[in-house]
Amino acid sequence: MDTARVVSLFIGVARAGSFSRAAGEAGLSPQAVSKAVRQLESHLGVRLLHRSTRSLSLTDEGLRLFELASPGLRLLDEALSLVKQSQQESDGLIRIVAATSVGNRVLVPLIRDFQRESPGTHFDVLLDDHFTDLIEARIDIGFRAGNPPERNLVARRLGDIRLIICAAPDYLARHGAPRDVEELAAHRCTAFRQPNSGRMTPWEFYADGGTVYRDIAAVASFNNVEAEVQAVVEGIGIGQLADYMIAAELADGRLVEVLPQPVLPGGGLYMYYQQRAQMPLRVRRFIDFVVAAMPV
Repeated sequence: MDTARVVSLFIGVARAGSFSRAAGEAGLSPQAVSKAVRQLESHLGVRLLHRSTRSLSLTDEGLRLFELASPGLRLLDEALSLVKQSQQESDGLIRIVAATSVGNRVLVPLIRDFQRESPGTHFDVLLDDHFTDLIEARIDIGFRAGNPPERNLVARRLGDIRLIICAAPDYLARHGAPRDVEELAAHRCTAFRQPNSGRMTPWEFYADGGTVYRDIAAVASFNNVEAEVQAVVEGIGIGQLADYMIAAELADGRLVEVLPQPVLPGGGLYMYYQQRAQMPLRVRRFIDFVVAAMPV
């Protein structure tokens, strides 16, 4: 028995004083409503209504159930109405997960610009370099760099990632710039160590029409990209860093590109979210905003 349904129908009958009027309000036949009330009476083992051909009235037990259940049903109706309304509101909370580097360099500026247009939208951001289950963590949107998530999610590619070999002007003044890839072996370099596996990430180069990978001897390795960026800015060594991580540093001259490389095929910057038709308006608006703001 669908308890909530039959109690709701009983209350409708009690308020209307008629099976026909209650059935019309519920969009059912009077026979269906009468059957539901009889089912509720059978379940409770009491009579709830006095029935005759001319009148309908509550028994003592029916009156008690009506008085006790009506406030709860009103609260349920209000809760359902509020939830339905929230789906149509542009204000409210958006929960996001992002890799640390993407959160600092990409997501924070996007949130800043979006809140200038929609100050009533709030964000709860989780920075995590491991893949986070959106459903389990109650996350609305995820951001990551590299490959798209291999799960049943909608993944939007926001742009290519270009790996840039770069150094600080101070480093180049002291050590000079490498003239080709082979000369990197004679230079001090930094590297990134994968947080999950602990393996050093090889550098990527364009050669013979494709991508080749080389292990670079590092004078300093980091499992945090922000720390590696800062190390290269401080002149510790030459680094190979994603363009979205160092756009500001290249623009203001704190870093200089050396050994320019083309965009290599493969990794990109991705936004991903669950496949659902009933997406809150605020989440849909932010997704559309990000897609419009990011070059593809």
